[in-house]
Amino acid sequence: MKDLNVQSMNEQARAILRGNDRGGYTIPTAGLYPYQWNWDSAFAAFGFAQFDVERAWLELETLFSGQWDNGMVPHILYHQQDDGYFPGPEAWGTNGRVPSSGITQPPVAATFARKTFEQDPELGAVKMQGLYARLLEWHRWFMEWRAESGAVCVIHPWESGRDNATDWDKALANVDPGGIEPYERKDTSHVDASMRPTKYDYDRYMAIVKFGRDNGWDEAVIRDAGPFRVADPTLSFILLRAHRDLRWLADQLGKDTAELDQWIARLEKGVELLWNAEIGSYDSRDLRTGEFSGSITSASFLCWYGGVDDARMLVPLNRVLEESTYAIPSLDPANAQFNARRYWRGPIWAVVNTLIGLGLEETGHGEQAAKIRKDCRDLIGRNGFAEYFNPEDGSAAGGDAFSWTAAVWLAWIAREG
Repeated sequence: MKDLNVQSMNEQARAILRGNDRGGYTIPTAGLYPYQWNWDSAFAAFGFAQFDVERAWLELETLFSGQWDNGMVPHILYHQQDDGYFPGPEAWGTNGRVPSSGITQPPVAATFARKTFEQDPELGAVKMQGLYARLLEWHRWFMEWRAESGAVCVIHPWESGRDNATDWDKALANVDPGGIEPYERKDTSHVDASMRPTKYDYDRYMAIVKFGRDNGWDEAVIRDAGPFRVADPTLSFILLRAHRDLRWLADQLGKDTAELDQWIARLEKGVELLWNAEIGSYDSRDLRTGEFSGSITSASFLCWYGGVDDARMLVPLNRVLEESTYAIPSLDPANAQFNARRYWRGPIWAVVNTLIGLGLEETGHGEQAAKIRKDCRDLIGRNGFAEYFNPEDGSAAGGDAFSWTAAVWLAWIAREG
């Protein structure tokens, strides 16, 4: 954009991160999301690292203050009560150090710890002395409890960060919502319901939560009898990348890397489970039935971010980039379920586009990465730091003054080159 004032946009982005800072952790946005979300928080650290490295490390340290004894890092930490959000801590029935949910989220933290380390290696070496073991324990938990198929699975759509993606439709249809307690959603009081998951989805989300709570969040019971278990490109490629970055950090700290090397090799082979030859793309796969979802989503294009330079994926990538007005929508526009307004069923998310763009850059696909960056610059420059964007007209959608959109603007989108 010729008339885009990058300096002014940078100032706005920094102000959003500062404004959403709650004293050691960053909320995604006021009202709609009043707590600390796992991958949102790590993205915030990525943004803070561009202008306040100490604050970036504090973000990651606060996130890991809620780590469970088994190594899991929850997807929500409820540092203080807020009646404007559902489900609150009482819905989960957990008993960790910090009130929390009972599930996790995509593990981008090691990657952004590396990015923060690279900003100031001397400080990073100090900060990672306390953080390294915690990151390793979380990665080990993933490999023990989510990677039995070789790929990495989710036990709840919320674990993927892509709550209502079409990936989960078939598996959710097999979840019985009978017996859930009455509940009152709060999200639709902040955002138009047409932009959010449906009641059908929410009933099944809460049924899965109930199963986990009723079984004390016992991972073995959840693995063997849980109502939802789907191998996911999001978690598989993000954890593979995170393993590589944690290995890099281990090298800087003089740590043994044998375990990480084994995990990397295991996931490199495991992601082959996600190749859906019928659609020519990586795809989610229900581990209970063996069925693919049949969807090409933005998560399918995270292969390059995970270090898997698969030439087969250039075919759907180039088609989607050509057919889409802006960057990469969350769902292939050719899919019959495409919805330009509804959350992860079509809208463009700058954060996922940033991960895709980073991966493409690093594997030599600079032309596609440049297209994604330019489109995201245009979207944010014209419509502000929204949660996500309508892929047809570029309009803002979801929450506003959003931390992770501000963060990726500072860290990648606004950057030249």
